[in-house]
Amino acid sequence: MTDGPDGAVRVDLAGRGYEVRIGQGLLERAGQALADALGERRLVVVSDAALRGTSHVARLARGLAGADADWIDVPSGEASKSFAGYGELLDEMLALRPDRSTVVVAFGGGVVGDLAGFAAASLLRGVPLVQLPTTLLAQVDSAVGGKTGINSQHGKNLVGAFHQPSLVLADLDCLSSLPDRELRAGYAEVVKYGLLGDSAFFGWLEVHGLALLAGDVEARRHAVTVAVRAKARIVEADEHERADRRALLNLGHTFAHAYETLTGYGDRLLHGEAVALGLVQAFGLSSRLGFCPEDDVRRVVTHLRVMGLPTDPREVGHFAADDVIQAMQGDKKVEGGRPAFVLVHAIGRAFVSRDVPPEILRDHLRHAA
Repeated sequence: MTDGPDGAVRVDLAGRGYEVRIGQGLLERAGQALADALGERRLVVVSDAALRGTSHVARLARGLAGADADWIDVPSGEASKSFAGYGELLDEMLALRPDRSTVVVAFGGGVVGDLAGFAAASLLRGVPLVQLPTTLLAQVDSAVGGKTGINSQHGKNLVGAFHQPSLVLADLDCLSSLPDRELRAGYAEVVKYGLLGDSAFFGWLEVHGLALLAGDVEARRHAVTVAVRAKARIVEADEHERADRRALLNLGHTFAHAYETLTGYGDRLLHGEAVALGLVQAFGLSSRLGFCPEDDVRRVVTHLRVMGLPTDPREVGHFAADDVIQAMQGDKKVEGGRPAFVLVHAIGRAFVSRDVPPEILRDHLRHAA
């Protein structure tokens, strides 16, 4: 991982490195940025339908003026990350008669990035991908690292591919129009980076998190940059999650994906809200197992509550322990019937365990229900 000019973080992968540019006004300069990175190419912009008619679309249209670009809108929401949504997107792409030099541009949040990224990975057996993330969650997490995919009735992100982007433009101006709930949900992924490996960053968030949510651009720039640097280091060390290093990024996610599966991937529980619940559960389970001080659990819960995020599954609904455990069996990290958990010794000291006793897990979930 290296820092480039103009707020850029470089993800160094052998022969496939790319920049994540973080700043303001990047959409207006997107055409030149894409041409510099890839040359003059035909573009297929896959956009969240909710962006249609917004200033962000107008800004990107100006930035791509003169480029050979087609636009495809996909419906908002996690439901688009389905076999049906994937098939419809591919059909629309193929109707445009692309070739292998065509670039797919994912313009939206994590759903669009995952869906368009998977389509790019499979279209003509793989075409270049550029990520233009418009949400906090996508800027700090899903747009970086090359994970793409869709959901199934059996679990979240169980079908997909690793397909690294050629460029990521994280335009901080896009965050100014995010609904409050979506901004808070994205913040859960920001907190994750402090909790898994950077206690000083978590301390900074305790001081500056509310300012970040309130619109402080410099706080947002700092948080996004720190998160992207952290993810870049981990991806470089373990791109395809064949070791436990990249698995650390799943702190809270074994619980979160189970809750999302049980709530049907809808508006009842946004991904970031599920992550917030999962972070609390991961710290609570770590404490129950004797790994983590209870004071750290209380500190995490307090901060997430201050930031307006859910910390108790009962705020969403009743989840029977056995139902949560069954949903965990659909997690892609299950090996030999045993889910992998990211646990913690303390704030900033995460580790992976596949040895959580089932009876302790069940008792923990019963108390959380």
